[in-house]
Amino acid sequence: MFATTHTGSLPRPKDLTELLQAREDGQTPPNLDQRIAEAVREVVDRQVQAGVTMVNDGEMSKIGYSTYVTNRLTGFSRAAQSPPQRPLFDVAEFPDLQDYRRPVSPSIRYAYAAECTGDIKPRDTAAVQTDIANLKAAAQSAGAQQVFMSAASPGVVAVFIPDKHYGSHERYVGAIAEAMRPEYRAIVDAGLTLQVDCPDLAMVGNRYGSLEEFRRIMNINMDALNHALSGLPADRVRIHICWGNYEGPHNHDVELKDIIDIILRANAAGLSLEACNPRHAHEWQVFEDTPLPDDKYVIPGVIDSTNNFVEHPDLIAQRLLNYANVVGADRVMGGSDCGFGTFAGVSNVAPSVVWAKFQSMAEGARRATARAKTPVAAR
Repeated sequence: MFATTHTGSLPRPKDLTELLQAREDGQTPPNLDQRIAEAVREVVDRQVQAGVTMVNDGEMSKIGYSTYVTNRLTGFSRAAQSPPQRPLFDVAEFPDLQDYRRPVSPSIRYAYAAECTGDIKPRDTAAVQTDIANLKAAAQSAGAQQVFMSAASPGVVAVFIPDKHYGSHERYVGAIAEAMRPEYRAIVDAGLTLQVDCPDLAMVGNRYGSLEEFRRIMNINMDALNHALSGLPADRVRIHICWGNYEGPHNHDVELKDIIDIILRANAAGLSLEACNPRHAHEWQVFEDTPLPDDKYVIPGVIDSTNNFVEHPDLIAQRLLNYANVVGADRVMGGSDCGFGTFAGVSNVAPSVVWAKFQSMAEGARRATARAKTPVAAR
């Protein structure tokens, strides 16, 4: 049967969100560790019940998928004020768009609350060990056989946390990469699949003046990532690529065909791709012209993380088979386009709908398996 998974972050319970935000604001909530462990057990159990094959901790311990590193590495300081955000090309092109978009949660402030002001080095290596222990205990209790844990890429940390210390992008991401190596290794050494979140390899493509300039930055980021992953078995690593987890036109997104060669350089067997939103749903065709290397597999998003539609199982099956018919059913795993709670307290999808989407994905995977032209291998 086609395996299923997701991108990583899931909506945190309201009380946990408040505790995580209190920690970010410099407080020390006395029951935070206990509440995180409880939330991990709850979210792993719900994933298993919903039919998700490869589960994770929902990132319950993290304020955000990229900025959680400020609590684990040195060199980061609280910014006096959030830096001004340059409007994305697609959003700026449609001046009336903001009147029709859903308001962004005030909790998004935690995505832009830090800056790099000193040397970046590992500081709290026990945090990932606690995450691992919580996840493994929850997976054992729920009977989950396949487990992954996500971690931020060097490049995406640099996207959200401006550099005020190193003076060059190459030096900055290089320092982040070196500091993240222990976390990546700890996850793999624990027997978990490591997912490295790499929106920097696609999301910010529309912030550069040309494709050539973006590809130059991509190559720098990829070199840093591969340095951080050096020595790890590629079959225990997957990377997530997306174009920004927001509702918008996306008409300036860089196309997958123009960056796939760099993405395939990653020392990772799995490629998690945003693949069902209307701007990228057709890009399974990229693999007709650019064959997927034999040692890699793809995790196309078959459920959307920006809307409250519950995708029909037949549509999910169709999306899986589009990829399977090109790369082989044994190298396809169903996933989500992006996270459902990339920052604590920030989500476009109601939690109850998230679980309905997962249930529909599981049923779609069953239907796709029945229709597959080639055998489906368990991954």
